[in-house]
Amino acid sequence: MSQQIPNNPQDPNQAPRNKRPFFRLSWIYIIAIVTLGIMVWQNKDSATGGLNKEVDYSAFRSYVANGYAREVIVNKSDGSVRLVVKPEKIREVFKAGSDQTGTAPTVSAKYPNVESVSNFLDTSYKGGVRYEEENSMFARIFTSILPILLLFALYYFFFRRMSSGMGGGSGIFSVGKSKARLFEKNGKNATNITFKDVAGQEGAKQEVREIVDFLKNPQKYTELGGKIPKGALLVGPPGTGKTLLAKAVAGEADVPFFSMAGSDFVEMFVGVGASRVRDLFRQAKEKAPCIIFIDEIDAIGRARGKNPTMGGNDERENTLNQLLTEMDGFGTNTGVIVLAATNRVEILDSALLRAGRFDRQIHVDLPELSERVAIFKVHMKPLKLDNTVDIEMLARQTPGFSGADIANVCNEAALIAARHDRKEVGKQDFLDAVDRIIGGLEKTSKVMTENEKRAIAIHEAGHASVSWLLQYANPLVKVTIVPRGQALGAAWYLPEERTITTREQMLDEICSLLGGRAAEELFTGHVSSGALNDLERVTKRIYGMVAYLGMSEKLSNVCYYNAQSEYNFSKPYSEHTAELIDSEVQRLITEQYNRAKQLLTEHASQHNQLADLLVDREVIFTEDVEHIFGPRPWKSRADVLMEEEALKLAEERAPKNHDNAEANDKATDTTNDDNNGTELHADNNEKASAINVEKASAINVEKAEKENTNIAPEAPNSEINNSRNDHE
Repeated sequence: MSQQIPNNPQDPNQAPRNKRPFFRLSWIYIIAIVTLGIMVWQNKDSATGGLNKEVDYSAFRSYVANGYAREVIVNKSDGSVRLVVKPEKIREVFKAGSDQTGTAPTVSAKYPNVESVSNFLDTSYKGGVRYEEENSMFARIFTSILPILLLFALYYFFFRRMSSGMGGGSGIFSVGKSKARLFEKNGKNATNITFKDVAGQEGAKQEVREIVDFLKNPQKYTELGGKIPKGALLVGPPGTGKTLLAKAVAGEADVPFFSMAGSDFVEMFVGVGASRVRDLFRQAKEKAPCIIFIDEIDAIGRARGKNPTMGGNDERENTLNQLLTEMDGFGTNTGVIVLAATNRVEILDSALLRAGRFDRQIHVDLPELSERVAIFKVHMKPLKLDNTVDIEMLARQTPGFSGADIANVCNEAALIAARHDRKEVGKQDFLDAVDRIIGGLEKTSKVMTENEKRAIAIHEAGHASVSWLLQYANPLVKVTIVPRGQALGAAWYLPEERTITTREQMLDEICSLLGGRAAEELFTGHVSSGALNDLERVTKRIYGMVAYLGMSEKLSNVCYYNAQSEYNFSKPYSEHTAELIDSEVQRLITEQYNRAKQLLTEHASQHNQLADLLVDREVIFTEDVEHIFGPRPWKSRADVLMEEEALKLAEERAPKNHDNAEANDKATDTTNDDNNGTELHADNNEKASAINVEKASAINVEKAEKENTNIAPEAPNSEINNSRNDHE
């Protein structure tokens, strides 16, 4: 007898079979349904709570007459009658205890007719009698199947709905599925944002564009031995356009784009985050080459074991570990690039930032002056503007504004224009919008006495006067004594966006901040609480100069900044050094305060004129200060940069103009040569040839004049003059 050899799973000639698990989740549902059906189709014993004993009618009458019945039920439909045996009579009737028969066993019998049963019960039974009608077969079947239907309804509305809300798939265990949104070029989630919609950030766009180009043309790089980068981390302050840049990548790339937030990995269930990471990369590998974008990656990428004494989250660490493994582990992720964005790169785990996972850190910083001009142009496209809007002036007045802030300025300007029933948005609307965002809403209803208004005017005039008289102080734009937000008065300047800042520049700015308090002491004889914000800013800057930048005499070239002191509450210097820092801070503040008082004393008359003008008009501008103090002998950094850019544009356009002139000359010579040839070959047409030559020369001259005329309005000097006049 031959023995059958089982199939060898390692046999290459044998087709592989899909082995299904012996125990499946559907078996639980089948067992539950069968059990429920058995319980429903039980006999009436279960309904009455015990066994049922069938006897003849005479025996039934004797049980009732002897007092064994607790209750009698008469069924008129099937001709049966039954009694519920009293607990103390159970053993006499069934010869067994209640543990075997149930708490409410019954005795049933068939009766001849309803009248005889009724007469008997009326004469021989004094207990309760209940008459019932037997349900129909349909009703019995429906009653039996109803619990099963309810079970299926529960399964549909609970399990299916819950699984669809947790990422799709079948079953409750789909909670571990990825929540990433898929963007494809021709799909339903296709985005229309491209690199043209991202103004500024040219360096960041160039690096991201290289990644997109690699996915489009990989052979261009692989032929030289290059490898695809694993990932790129977008780093920068909030509102600078990191997510917008990722949306532009999704719009530019011809590959699938998975977008997911870092918080989508975090769940209350253990192991869900790691499962979602695995599922995300599984989907990405199936659609490779593709891009994965994780926004706010600091939600799961926080450094592990940074502070174990203050509690931790093992689930977040497990999610991070799985992400590290998927990005650069034993498995290969060919063609999958990970983009991530965060504004808290300092808290990310070092293993996440290493090369091989995030090969590049793309810094998306706050926009510079030229970049803000471009951003303003993008956000001004949907607005109806008048001729008074000066984009360059607005860009200079909004230093430190992110792209989101500039978008808010444009939207606020449109709202202000609509509030005043204007048909177009003008320059003043934008200025009011900037003032509204920086200082808050004007409080025109706030009532002040004349003395209070005079004190505020003296304070703000002190700021304006000192800043105008110092070389490195920020140029003044506007001064107001109208309460705005939490401030009783305000002065607006055009801050200098310096690459590096010298000690003299910082001292001039500090002296300008102390000008308000110095003016109060000189011209009113007392100081007030209105200088609170000024003193806060002065103290922070002075401490930064002394403790971090080493710009003091006694503590020169020393920096006491400790980058590892996130959870270290001790100072990185001794108590003696702390005393030196405090003394140096006090000395520098006193020097600049005395310097501000000296400047105001030397120009007391001009300061008083400015204060009087401010009391009368409540708002004064640059031209008012220039009329009292005279023009400043120094150029601002922004003016210098604009002049340099204008000179560069002029140098770039000069060769183009020269080439156009040479082309016109060549065209004229060619025409003359052709016409001369005509004269040689056709003697009878000399006059006609001369006329043609004159016409051709005239046409060429007109073309040259038109080209020169078109170039003239774009001359850089005229741009500088116009922008400067508008600014003034």
